[in-house]
Amino acid sequence: MSPNGSDRSSRRPVRRKLLQALAAGAVLATATGCTSKDFPRLGMPTPVTEEAPRILSLWQGSWAAALAVGVLVWGLIIWSVIFHRRSKSKVEIPTQTRYNMPIEALYTVVPIIIVSVLFYFTARDENKLLTNPDKPQHVVNVVGFQWSWAFNYIENVDGNAATPAQPLRENKELNAIPDRFLKKAPQGAEGVYEVGVPGDRNPQTGNPGPTLWLPKGETVEFVLTSRDVIHSFWVVPFLMKQDVIPGHTNSFTVTPNKEGTFLGKCAELCGQDHSRMLFNVKVVSPERYKAHLKELAAKGQTGYQPAGIAQTDHAKNAETKNK
Repeated sequence: MSPNGSDRSSRRPVRRKLLQALAAGAVLATATGCTSKDFPRLGMPTPVTEEAPRILSLWQGSWAAALAVGVLVWGLIIWSVIFHRRSKSKVEIPTQTRYNMPIEALYTVVPIIIVSVLFYFTARDENKLLTNPDKPQHVVNVVGFQWSWAFNYIENVDGNAATPAQPLRENKELNAIPDRFLKKAPQGAEGVYEVGVPGDRNPQTGNPGPTLWLPKGETVEFVLTSRDVIHSFWVVPFLMKQDVIPGHTNSFTVTPNKEGTFLGKCAELCGQDHSRMLFNVKVVSPERYKAHLKELAAKGQTGYQPAGIAQTDHAKNAETKNK
């Protein structure tokens, strides 16, 4: 048998094993779970809102796509290293190929398809997550400032639609918020607030920062405003964060579905004490939430904290959608 024939026959078992390994890797990458519950969270916290699993699913899908591309690239590299290495019995220069149209078309088209698919799912989920209901059950104005947070609960605390006599639009503390957000508040919203300093502590957990209370199972629209620089409102297990921008109002809606106290922080480098801009979110029953609002009123924390810098113009291409 010639040396070349012996060489080819000795490589066949290795080639078969490599193909089997690549096939097994592809099956493992594509068949491990079909939903966000079945697939590993891959570093993400456990979701605690009805909207968060959509974000988790997008995260998992992106990782799965990256893994599939990685397996393909690693496989091609290993294939080249093993089967296209220089032969000991051959010293001549291999055939030189100037170009290969099918291969060039492949590595142009495949990345375009991958990016298009990722773009489609990202745009679909972002459109869904940023579409707010016309009438959320609760509206909370989150105010970022150096170096803590204020939470304006725009609620009808006393249950009387006739109070206060002053419309929300005429409240000078809320004049930074556009009408389209204020009109979603309940009739007779006199409001209460919580304002923090970096040295605050949650009495139950000892975690730093003020505590935002939310009702379980009810929709809450966050209206985000800033008094000074850009901040970012991030409740970690909500799996979503959004910038808090002076002169521009952002918003998003969540429905908490798990009671507990969760950590929040500013996710935008906003200055010297950025690391101290921490807060807590306490999700309780709707009955306990209403009682807490009355407790704030009893402590004299009625009305609202200044929402921020007045918005002079809209970013037309970034307007929040309504259902």
